[in-house]
Amino acid sequence: MDLTVDEFAGNVGSSDPVAVVGLGTRATPSGNARVVNAPVGIDWIQPAEMTIQCGAGTPVDDVAEALAEYGQQIPFPPGGTIGGALAVGHSGIRRLAYGAMRDALLQTHYVGSSGKVVKAGGPTVKNVSGFDLCRLMVGSRGTLGFLGDVILRTRPISAHEQWFTSDRDPWELLIGLFRPTSVLWDGATTWVLLEGHEGDVVEMAEAYGLDPIEQAPGLPSGGRWSMPPSELESLRVAQPGSFVAEIGVGVVHHTSPRPPRQADPVQAQLHARIKGEFDPTGRLNPGVDVLTQI
Repeated sequence: MDLTVDEFAGNVGSSDPVAVVGLGTRATPSGNARVVNAPVGIDWIQPAEMTIQCGAGTPVDDVAEALAEYGQQIPFPPGGTIGGALAVGHSGIRRLAYGAMRDALLQTHYVGSSGKVVKAGGPTVKNVSGFDLCRLMVGSRGTLGFLGDVILRTRPISAHEQWFTSDRDPWELLIGLFRPTSVLWDGATTWVLLEGHEGDVVEMAEAYGLDPIEQAPGLPSGGRWSMPPSELESLRVAQPGSFVAEIGVGVVHHTSPRPPRQADPVQAQLHARIKGEFDPTGRLNPGVDVLTQI
């Protein structure tokens, strides 16, 4: 690792406003905060335990390449850094099968607003008693602490995977198919990703009349909306092609920016209390409002 966590903590310090950056693919610092970079590099991979430890500044693509040699993967969207992906907390389009990104973080050493290193979680799946700080860090956008190093849970790469398309109702396919990895829908077309043994995938696709395609559909880049999965049905009145919805998850990739979000008063109060405990002076990633960027 190019930088130890203790050295990273020294760079963060304990007084002035400071922001952490990676490759700049997910967010850029606001204001005049001093900028620091998290440690980079893979410490170890334990294939038998299906875990990996690396610096938070390590590129996601580097980790994916290293794990592929062992037939394993992490459920992170490509691009950017590991710490950036965790800080933003946006899971990839395989979340339906793989779960939320927060489930992948087993342990981290993060730097708090006082400049001290804090350990959260443990190196195994069943590792926490009491409050799980790892889950709190994921999606906090660096406003509660800066991730230094992380231990991640990995997953096996499936023996076979194939994208399909269909004009059938996406909820019908969601219920009928056996554990689809992803079900996407744009109001007219449904796309499905199936994984498993090739024979099983082919048999299931034939049973539901799915047509194989080479790759996943392109996702609109205008805005990422979050909706209760039960409300995705309301998108039928929208113009087909203006969105791609993740059925069963509640994420909508839209051509238009997300409408302004009004924070729930109770959530806002709770968030303020947590922020006050972790960063009372507001020095970590100043200007970032987590509640309006979920």
